[in-house]
Amino acid sequence: MRSFAELLAAAKARGPRTLAVAAAADREVLAAVDMAHREGLCRAALVGDASRIAALAGELGVDLGPHRVVDEPDAERAAVRAVELVAMGEADFLMKGMLPTAALLRAVLDKERGLRTGQMLSHVGLLEVPGFGRLLGITDFVMNVAPDLKAKAAILRNALEVLRRIGLSEPRVAVLAAVEVVNPEMPATLDGALLSKMAERGEFGPCHVDGPLAMDLAVSEEAARHKGVGGPVAGRADLLLVPDLNAGNILYKALVYLAGARVAGVVVGARAPVVLISRADTAENKLYSIALGLIAS
Repeated sequence: MRSFAELLAAAKARGPRTLAVAAAADREVLAAVDMAHREGLCRAALVGDASRIAALAGELGVDLGPHRVVDEPDAERAAVRAVELVAMGEADFLMKGMLPTAALLRAVLDKERGLRTGQMLSHVGLLEVPGFGRLLGITDFVMNVAPDLKAKAAILRNALEVLRRIGLSEPRVAVLAAVEVVNPEMPATLDGALLSKMAERGEFGPCHVDGPLAMDLAVSEEAARHKGVGGPVAGRADLLLVPDLNAGNILYKALVYLAGARVAGVVVGARAPVVLISRADTAENKLYSIALGLIAS
């Protein structure tokens, strides 16, 4: 899959589904939901301050008729209510509106009413970078701060499931580090080598995993040739597994703010996908995230 236009087409072929939005009283969220509905992706249960939702919809020219509005002015209680809609089968997937990520995830992880499965939750981002020629996955730049080897293996499994759902039968994964040689003083290089060996033994299903790889070797075939690094992943990675949240978040924001990348993001590992990118992101990026969440559901 080379573009978000293809992502939207694939999501449209699977839709429509019902999306529960927690704290939906936000311009960009409502605009994204409206675009998603017009694209044939979803209907929405908009949980939040009903009067504010109606006022914003009027300002934006958004028709609320196809959607359900659930009045809950308190953001944290709106998160709980939206999660309940998914848990009860009244919605197929979940979206973060105008509330902190932690508040939504508390509701998702609630032992009695949440969407726990026993799996680790992790975030998968897809970026459309101008001039790159294909969509690029990055995981995890939102949730897991300093994952160890076991956690990285779980994060990788989650991301591979998403990539297979968008049509990559054997995803190519670069386990990133600052260098491409194993250095015992750099744990990320050890993790890269071990994850690569685990993949060779079939622990992640059909895929190609190489690591440690520096960023240039992951995305540039010219750099890989120049440095004499071969294999199916070098210069052709579909997914970048970052060493920690700091590195991943810096990489993601550099691509968005310096390279003009567009982004979609979803949290997986729960009973249903959670559409989640920054509250500051554009309606367009939220639309692509809805498409990704639909495909992952």
